Amino acid sequence: MWTCPRCKKQLSKEDQQHFCVKPESIDAYIAMQDDTVRPRLETVRIAIREAIPHVEERISWSMPTFWKGQNIIHFAAAKKHIGLYPGGEATEVFREQLKGYEVSKGTIRLPHNKELPIDLIRDIAAWCYAQYAKE
Repeated sequence: MWTCPRCKKQLSKEDQQHFCVKPESIDAYIAMQDDTVRPRLETVRIAIREAIPHVEERISWSMPTFWKGQNIIHFAAAKKHIGLYPGGEATEVFREQLKGYEVSKGTIRLPHNKELPIDLIRDIAAWCYAQYAKE
């Protein structure tokens, strides 16, 4: 067991990522992350915002979320990657473009040691908006 020095929560793995305090905004979420990850998270946020500018930013399921009548797309930091969560249908539609990335149903893992695919992130966000946004 490992005890978080900030919140004293007992966790199964040493340095296990968790939220000592639930973030209230995407800004707060990004600020809580490691210095090395923050710029990458901000880059993902900007790419999504450029693709779908008329959505609300919020925290849902403790993740940065873009919302228009319902959740459109999420992203989150992990130890070795940024998770992009567009849903299972999107990972099928973009299967060819996602070759070279670890993908499971509804999840795309963008490793920290690889350049972010900005255009692909924009395309996926725009596709999700067209499919899921509700006025």
